[in-house]
Amino acid sequence: MKLLDLHIQGFGKFKDQSVSFEDGLNVIYGKNEAGKSTIHTFIRSMLYGLERGRGRAARNDLYSKYEPWTDRQTYEGVLRLESNGMVYRLERNFQKNNKGLTIINETTGREEEQTKALFDQLTCGLSETAYNNTISIGQLKSATDDGMVSELKNYIANLNTAGNMTLDITKATDYLKKQRRALEAQTVPEAARTYTSLVSEIRNIEKEISAPKYENLIPKFRKSQEETRAAINQKQTEKECLLQKVAEARQILAGSQFSDQASIDAYRKNAAAVYDSYVKEQLACKKKFRTVMFVFSLIIGSLLLGGGGSLVVLGLGNSAMVQSSEINFIALGSGTLALALILYLIALLLHNKTKWHKGWLDESTATLKEVLTRHLSESTISDESMSALYKKLDEYSRLYEASVRSEEAIKELAAEIETLQKQLDTSAVDLEQNQKTQWELEQKLEKLTDYKNQAAAYKNVLAENEHLREEISAIDLALETLTNLSTSIRDSFGLYLNKTASSLISGITGGIYTSMSVDENLNAWLNTRNKLIPIDQVSSGTMDQVYLALRLAAAKLIQGNIDEMPLIFDDSFIQYDDERLRSALKWLSKAYHGQMIIFTCHQREAQMLTANQIPYHLIHI
Repeated sequence: MKLLDLHIQGFGKFKDQSVSFEDGLNVIYGKNEAGKSTIHTFIRSMLYGLERGRGRAARNDLYSKYEPWTDRQTYEGVLRLESNGMVYRLERNFQKNNKGLTIINETTGREEEQTKALFDQLTCGLSETAYNNTISIGQLKSATDDGMVSELKNYIANLNTAGNMTLDITKATDYLKKQRRALEAQTVPEAARTYTSLVSEIRNIEKEISAPKYENLIPKFRKSQEETRAAINQKQTEKECLLQKVAEARQILAGSQFSDQASIDAYRKNAAAVYDSYVKEQLACKKKFRTVMFVFSLIIGSLLLGGGGSLVVLGLGNSAMVQSSEINFIALGSGTLALALILYLIALLLHNKTKWHKGWLDESTATLKEVLTRHLSESTISDESMSALYKKLDEYSRLYEASVRSEEAIKELAAEIETLQKQLDTSAVDLEQNQKTQWELEQKLEKLTDYKNQAAAYKNVLAENEHLREEISAIDLALETLTNLSTSIRDSFGLYLNKTASSLISGITGGIYTSMSVDENLNAWLNTRNKLIPIDQVSSGTMDQVYLALRLAAAKLIQGNIDEMPLIFDDSFIQYDDERLRSALKWLSKAYHGQMIIFTCHQREAQMLTANQIPYHLIHI
């Protein structure tokens, strides 16, 4: 794998910064605080990602350390590299809320699926830990010789036992014991009992809320209320309509002076009687016999009156007549006068009766005209008008019957409305009760949710307890393994590592040292022709060379062929004097055929490379 170039859009102090690399040796020069370590960390983060720590650890982790200084929303970059003849472009966003990675195969022009096989190809199978411990080479952390010796001893011992330079066996053992005590302190003994109690409470509540009384009937009751109100409104409308019809009928009947069917029947009977009287009187008035008899009686009576009076006067005035004749004339005259008086009386009776019939006819006529005018708006008296009057009275009867039926219907509607209102009131009570039940259900559900949350938390605690017990068991196993491995340092891995490191130390030191070994007490020794030299007796520069040899040996052991990945040196030669640096650079340029990147704050690396005519690419930052 070979790095081609990178572009930092936002990472630490850099914004919109580009760096290009070439084959072979690349020297990146910059003064202290120029950002060399930032670029070094950026390369590793582009390959393996950059995770943010949790809790307090997040305050000082690499994520927080390298957040962009100017624009934290632009925390991203691009890295181009070549692998197996293909050019890949890695685009990565480090933002915790928008984290993402895109891998573009520029050779084929398509985006690649992010599989483990692809990552193994791009990183040559190195994990991030292996990358940090092998090809990514920094200077030793200790500032004193004793400190570097201790670190180197632990490094060698850990490579022989665990294959990882970051593990300090002594410190690891103490750390594991401390962790074991901490894990034991984190366990919650009462979690199981509390969890069981919560599960029991949850089951009880779930059983309670499954009862039929907690069924949500609010929508049903509200729908029933709406339907009942609609029915009440409909019947109320019908009732008001009937009331209006009854009122109109009563008004019409009252306007015609009718109050009920009896009044209509009486009116009909009276009208019929008046009409019958009208007909009779009309017929009586039209009879001529009574007039003739009146005239005849009057005339005959007048004649008899005159004749009778004459006879009486004649009888009283003729003294020569004999007495018997006188008496006869007077008697005859008196009879005649009496007969005339009778005829006059008959004439008077006939006259009065005629007058009476005419009066009764006039009265009947007036009554009938008033009736016909009132009900038919006409005054002509006839059989047809009387028939129309009877039809009109029939209409009044039907109107009255309709009003009676409407009143009955009104009563029925009022009863139905009353029943519906009672149903509405009952539904309101049921709704209120169900709302109260639902409120109780909500309280129980809240309690149930709270218990479930607590149970989930305690379940997590139980899982954590189990996990802690597993961790404790793992720690016990690790302690046992460390103890066993520390007593078996000369195994096949250690022998192979010593052999590989010895071949490398010869080239790095320019042949001053040709081999090295580690004894059973974890002491490192440099082999010379005359004697074994303990590592704590050599200079810090030599120890740094040993450190480099061990890293390269570990890289070769892990990777197989270390030429596949670029070697990255971050101020790795700061402890070297000029002669050691010259030897190391010459050896590296010949022994390593892959890409190398040297970050340095000194110009002597570039000067020595130039002086020894070793090709390199210089980058200033």
